[in-house]
Amino acid sequence: MADRLNGTRILILETREEAQFSKLLAEQGAEVVQCPMFTIEDAPDPAPIEAWIRRAIDRPFEDLVLMTGEGLRRIMKLARARGLDQALVASLAKSRKFTRGPKPGKALREISLEAQQTTEKPTTEGVIEMLGKLDLKGHRLGLQLYPDKDHSALVGALAALGAEVDTVLPYVYDSKAADASIVAAIDDMAEGRIDSIALTNLGQVRRLIEAARAHGSEAKLRAGLERTLIASVGPAVSGELAAHGLRTDVSPPEEAYFMRPLISAIAAALAERKPQGAAR
Repeated sequence: MADRLNGTRILILETREEAQFSKLLAEQGAEVVQCPMFTIEDAPDPAPIEAWIRRAIDRPFEDLVLMTGEGLRRIMKLARARGLDQALVASLAKSRKFTRGPKPGKALREISLEAQQTTEKPTTEGVIEMLGKLDLKGHRLGLQLYPDKDHSALVGALAALGAEVDTVLPYVYDSKAADASIVAAIDDMAEGRIDSIALTNLGQVRRLIEAARAHGSEAKLRAGLERTLIASVGPAVSGELAAHGLRTDVSPPEEAYFMRPLISAIAAALAERKPQGAAR
């Protein structure tokens, strides 16, 4: 239903899918306030990623686990720069491919490959649960990781299943450049200029708290969140909010942890909360 967010201002913190999320919200009539939490950069030392690519080509993995679409795209970017992209795609075609949620699956389709299985829950726990049902004993398993996350539980669980885990971390986050925009967004919430904040990964919650503390604005952030509808895309984000003593006001229905259901949940909640719409 178009225009159901007319007159509302929605704050989004998404980076990897910011353009798509913003477009979907704008199609519903929202004024989108964009505040990236960080910029994404290639890993400063490409040597370990190139070595991983060459190992994957020389001895194709029995299994490949992709945690993010961004990760695969960065791997392919380096492979193309080294003239290894065709060989890498041919090698990955021989692997069973598993993805954490739909985004890595989309990145696979961009290189004409398909995931054999996707997690029901787009979380690390969901990956462990999915792979725990498989026989991985003696398998070489390529595991693409992402920054700002302790992956020891995942790596340990896969090793306990008998897999020989070969990890790669193809990108890093640069958070300093985003601090000014985060502080401005905190001011907007505190002054009632935002109707809803839409959180799509748990790292956004951590960054909000981190940046607020660094700039002496944590009390202002919490006050702003008190008057702003807090929308969470799913249980991982809601759990991180709770860990910081923050609530979740709305979330998509169970097993529908995607942007469109999140937008529908926001629209329904704002219609009930503020029938007249706009924040001023």
